[in-house]
Amino acid sequence: MASTDVAFSPAVKAVQERRGSRTTYARLEQNGGWDTKIDAVLAKFIAGMRSFYLATASKDGQPYVQHRGGPPGFLRVIDETTLAFADFTGNRQYITTGNLAENPRAVLFLMDYLHRKRVKIWGQARVIENDPELIARLFPEDYRARPEAAILFTVEAWDANCPQHIPQMVFAEDVAAAIEVLNERIAALEAENARLRGEAG
Repeated sequence: MASTDVAFSPAVKAVQERRGSRTTYARLEQNGGWDTKIDAVLAKFIAGMRSFYLATASKDGQPYVQHRGGPPGFLRVIDETTLAFADFTGNRQYITTGNLAENPRAVLFLMDYLHRKRVKIWGQARVIENDPELIARLFPEDYRARPEAAILFTVEAWDANCPQHIPQMVFAEDVAAAIEVLNERIAALEAENARLRGEAG
């Protein structure tokens, strides 16, 4: 069984056949499919994430997608098949928590808008509510939030997509930092210019 089977159901394969992409993905399957382990490249990508999307579904198949955000590194690589993060208090609807209680299947969707890269990770997730030591270990230092639980994600397969149609965007704090550097440089040049004018006068 190829790792791509986590996403390529018979219905999906039928559509690929009808639209002409089945041959390409059949070759991928013959070579083992997608990666199933977190390698150094993926780990580095994950370490820079400041947000991602977590998709779950209820036992009856009702889908739900939730955005998760935090400082870089808040999504942690525990080992080559395990990711984890602290679950911060939000609107307290607990849809993701409830879905995972009856259906552990989940997908992480990671977007790097600056470099126009995206990674999809399929697996199974579970919520850990009564392990304060684990929750504290996953909580980002000096981050203003309140953790309620931890979520552990077991990786089954992952795929990095092409940059097609991804808009290039940057974080506001990165722009502010770049502007601050430019302002400091401008101030230094203006001071140097004033000094040279004074000497010339």
